[in-house]
Amino acid sequence: MTFNVIERASALEEQIIAWRRDFHKHPELGFQEFRTASVVARELNDMGIEVSTGVGKTGVVGIIGDADGGRVVGIRADMDALPILEANAVDYVSMHDGVMHACGHDAHTAILLGVARMLVEMPDRPKGQIRLLFQPCEETEGDDGYSGAWHMIKDGALDGVDRVIALHVASDMPAGKIAIRPGYISAAADNFFGTVIGRATHGAHPDQGVDPIFIAAQVINAIQGVVSRQRDPVHPAVVTIGRINGGTAENIIPDEVTMSGTIRSYDRKVREKLWADVERAFAVARAFGGDYRFELKKGCPSTHNDPKVAELIRDTTIELFGEDRLHERLPSLGGEDFSLMTEAAPGAMFMLGAKLDEINRPHHNPLFDLNEQSFKDGAALLAETTLRLLQGA
Repeated sequence: MTFNVIERASALEEQIIAWRRDFHKHPELGFQEFRTASVVARELNDMGIEVSTGVGKTGVVGIIGDADGGRVVGIRADMDALPILEANAVDYVSMHDGVMHACGHDAHTAILLGVARMLVEMPDRPKGQIRLLFQPCEETEGDDGYSGAWHMIKDGALDGVDRVIALHVASDMPAGKIAIRPGYISAAADNFFGTVIGRATHGAHPDQGVDPIFIAAQVINAIQGVVSRQRDPVHPAVVTIGRINGGTAENIIPDEVTMSGTIRSYDRKVREKLWADVERAFAVARAFGGDYRFELKKGCPSTHNDPKVAELIRDTTIELFGEDRLHERLPSLGGEDFSLMTEAAPGAMFMLGAKLDEINRPHHNPLFDLNEQSFKDGAALLAETTLRLLQGA
């Protein structure tokens, strides 16, 4: 079976690459993946797979097999692109100015289509059901504040799922290498929005007002002390201020200064403490005669790889490709809404190395691109892991 999976993935390599290039040329932002979803649905239909569209707004779910008497295994691929103007000079460059697949979701979608074809055509497939989860809007959230994974779960896409797996390409990892680890692999991603309130006056007479710019500087210092002085140092966390705005002219002290930032953490208790500590930092404003407003926008939780599923993916990697294909990679404090799916069912995500060349092509960058030769390996590993999960591993 192992040899057959590799052989089938290799036979589909050109098709997977063609799908990926088509998606790359036609990128769509979150909850706008209408063309992408229609292509996915059409391809699944052509394979004879049962398809549901409009799941989680613009998501697609394909179903292979029957859940009666067997496990249900979900495989997730995200479909959305980013608001970035592509800087690559390739035949498959984005046709939509200012929109680009700069995180590899085009590859994820194409690889899962390849996995679908492999599994639906497999005559000796174990009993059970495979749920193909083509998810919209991973990169951001809709107007209601929820991302695509939340909406798919709300629409029942993971109802009855026993295990869920996914891959994510990595443009900074050697092509074909696999990184998989148990435990936390990405962080909870929360945002905060704060306003330091003062009282406007002439810049020549600061004593006649309350300077929110001066106070904001004290608030920033207090925020920077949250991680370094109020967090248990054995638990990773980051608080970053990404935006600050205030003032209209050189000689006017304004009424207020606004700032916003992000809070990243793994542990739930640490996360909740950070929320309170960051708000308390804004309260410094009151010590200087000002005031503040504070809003916390909770994002997706941290992604936690189930130890047993992660071990299975590791063992399967070794059996398929050899131990030298494993790659050590530290957890990230980036966010990933696959975390919502691993809360709904035990699961794990592995990283697939896809470094193209020696040019720096980081994720969310106009030069982002991938080594397409790695896609067949990702497809083979997803398919084989799915088969073993169906068998009860």
